[in-house]
Amino acid sequence: MVRAIVCTGACVAASVLLAGAMKTDGLSERARKLHFSCIVVDTHDDTTQRLLDGKFDLGTRTSAGSIDIPRMREGNVGAIFFSIWIPSKVTGPDAVNRAIVQIDAVREQVRKHPNDLVLATTAAEIRDAHKQGKIAALLGVEGGHMINSDLGVLRAYAALGVRYMTLTHSGNDEVSDKTFYDALETSKAPLIASHSSCRAICDAPRNMTDQMIKDLAAKGGVVQINYHVGFLSQEFRDAEKANPELNKTISAEVTKRCADNEGCQLIEGDRITREYVEQGRLPRVEFSKIIEHIDHAVKVAGIDHVGLGSDFDGANMPYGMEDAAKLPKITEALLQKGYAEGDVKKILGENTLRVMTDVQLISRELNGGKQKQESRLQ
Repeated sequence: MVRAIVCTGACVAASVLLAGAMKTDGLSERARKLHFSCIVVDTHDDTTQRLLDGKFDLGTRTSAGSIDIPRMREGNVGAIFFSIWIPSKVTGPDAVNRAIVQIDAVREQVRKHPNDLVLATTAAEIRDAHKQGKIAALLGVEGGHMINSDLGVLRAYAALGVRYMTLTHSGNDEVSDKTFYDALETSKAPLIASHSSCRAICDAPRNMTDQMIKDLAAKGGVVQINYHVGFLSQEFRDAEKANPELNKTISAEVTKRCADNEGCQLIEGDRITREYVEQGRLPRVEFSKIIEHIDHAVKVAGIDHVGLGSDFDGANMPYGMEDAAKLPKITEALLQKGYAEGDVKKILGENTLRVMTDVQLISRELNGGKQKQESRLQ
């Protein structure tokens, strides 16, 4: 479902002092200390597709893709929602069965790595995991087509640990803006946009209009900024539209390299896109575009309503944000932009933890009321 400083003279000396405080990776000591004191929450990651390949293990550092335990440790990922994703053309019982297989694959990685991972379903469990020095693994279903129009299936997913489901995915609903407002009106709890950026900056249907962001925030929700270059950069999106044959060529090469291996397809799609960028056939997008979207969303919604939903291992990452190890650069960039440390903490994870807590409280209230009503009827 549906995110300039001008100076002369005295600033030169200040920049020299700042450079002296930097580590070799370009991160200031202030940013490093702040980042590693936070609980960083990523509400959308597609590494689940790679877990279906028996050769891939989260505990092993790899050069491909964006996510593994060593790189999550380097980027101080505190909680990550592994996406349960099936192409929207797959529906019915087959979609349900394949979703169950993916849920099991994530749970199996948690079982295999008990010193690093713990399955979590609440904000309190995420905080407990952080105290134990572990990464909280959560589950989110990407696309309502995976419940086969059966709320009983949704309840079964919830029992297995799933804590959000997006109503649509690209391809199974031509227009999702109305669906967003229907959900917003129906839900008694605040919502999240699990991995959407700002349509005012990049006119992609998956992104949110300023009015949608405002309305989401008014109900206490959080927009989670997506890192995909096609959702960050209008220039990149325009270049793709101007030459539709490029995407066909990329798709053909992905199929040649991966056949029907979806995990491979996601990784190779990103790799091939970067090859096209290096050849000058597509524009280069820097990670600073993520900061631009975050800043815009904050100005529209307020500091309490913006978070991070990377789309790691499922999209084309901008330069400088190739994997989870690069996440401290977001903290550095926000501090350089003038954000207070407390506000950076909110964006990195506290806003998401707050909305998870709010949803749980409302769920308890609703279920308590339902149980009381059932008791009166008996």
